[in-house]
Amino acid sequence: MELASDFLWGGSIAAHQCEGSWQVGNKGPGIMDLVTKGSRDCERQITSEIQPELNYPSHEGIDFYNQYETDIQLFKEMGFTALRLSIDWARIFPNGDEEVPNRKGLAFYEKVIDTLLANGIEPIVTLYHFEMPKYLVDHYGAWGNRRVIDLYLHYCETVMRFFNGKVHYWVTFNEMNHLDPKSEQSDIFTYMIAGVKYSDMALPVQELAQIGYNMTLASVKAVALGHELNPKNRIGCVFGFNPIYAYDCRPENILKAFLENDRDYYQSDAMCFGNFPKYKIKEYETWNIQLKREIADEAAFANGKLDFIGLNYYLSSVSKSEFERKETESLFGGVQNPYLEQSKWGWGIDPMGIRYVMNYLYRRYQLPILITENGLGAVDCLEADGSIHDEYRMSYLAKHIEQVKKAVTEDYVECLGYLSWAPIDLISASTGEMSKRYGFIYVDLDDWGKGSFKRLKKDSFYWYQRVIASNGEILDPLVKKVTLPY
Repeated sequence: MELASDFLWGGSIAAHQCEGSWQVGNKGPGIMDLVTKGSRDCERQITSEIQPELNYPSHEGIDFYNQYETDIQLFKEMGFTALRLSIDWARIFPNGDEEVPNRKGLAFYEKVIDTLLANGIEPIVTLYHFEMPKYLVDHYGAWGNRRVIDLYLHYCETVMRFFNGKVHYWVTFNEMNHLDPKSEQSDIFTYMIAGVKYSDMALPVQELAQIGYNMTLASVKAVALGHELNPKNRIGCVFGFNPIYAYDCRPENILKAFLENDRDYYQSDAMCFGNFPKYKIKEYETWNIQLKREIADEAAFANGKLDFIGLNYYLSSVSKSEFERKETESLFGGVQNPYLEQSKWGWGIDPMGIRYVMNYLYRRYQLPILITENGLGAVDCLEADGSIHDEYRMSYLAKHIEQVKKAVTEDYVECLGYLSWAPIDLISASTGEMSKRYGFIYVDLDDWGKGSFKRLKKDSFYWYQRVIASNGEILDPLVKKVTLPY
């Protein structure tokens, strides 16, 4: 069995990680413009105002704002049929609450989208990928304020109307499911998603629960709005799901793993089943959390069901044992799986996990899945002749794509396409580094923003070109011997 002939192949990028030109074209400051460079061992700082002596990677990005035509030509050369990109809210409404949009911001994205279409690449637009105008944080309190939902919908309507007929796939949010009121969050992850720091919250459990509810409500309202504007719009939401396996087969640990794994799904339940889950409300009540809800919210959830589910997949982990608690922590809960290799950044490499999640999602919701992110962050070596031999990336992606194919052809999961993260080297959202590279295209830029910004094709560029041309039939890396950099 084979993948469908219209299976989408391509990659995903985000505005704050690639565009740069952070004050060009009347753009307002976004929340990620106030985040400094960090590393695996040093968390990124979040400042209340720009401090000239600090390094803010989003200010220059990889200069996609000026080099998008070159980059899109490279995507076309690889054979892309789709590119997921985000629109920066602060380019369209610099403060976030204006009535009239910034025409220069709309004009920039119009040029990008028209260039994609001219090159046969389907634009898949994310409306919120950690890009909130900073003004909304300072003057409205970000997503904890229901007024921000209305401002978000005004932004969504503006963009959806402007690109009506050009953009057919929309994504409401990226990875809001990582907001977990029950476990302490790092400032950077909470800030990226919600616009506020965990350490600044007086009552983080209450506030994070309300923020999660408000963002979920905003998503379903945006879906209903998009369908009203054009019934042909296909609208989804992107979630970062990673399977959490049981520590062993003891029933206590099986149940514990199930509950830990399931905690990420209440928002997708709300967006797919047409109501905010009663189990979550009851759970909140046991924590003395009272969600602020309105009667009209029930109709909003009923009318805003998703058309597809976007899946970001990178790793899996193991639930902590009820009896053993000395293991190394994993990124999004649980502990490291001793049977898996880890990347340099401590992410457990588990190709079969993507098949696991695809099956879990499809059987739970019976909606098409779009793989919206999957990739390996690694340190690439630029050779003297300008070549980059990234056999490890080809091996990693080949194993994951093979499992995607099995989910489709053996498990009968409906999958719209596979988009890698990221097709070109970008600023890492979690660490602010450039040295954590994901792309098929190398960008000559170091962690401190120095370099020529020149684009170079890695070996994986030609490999992915071959994968796409064969519709996923040819997956073998271009070299037989694979040396892993971790």
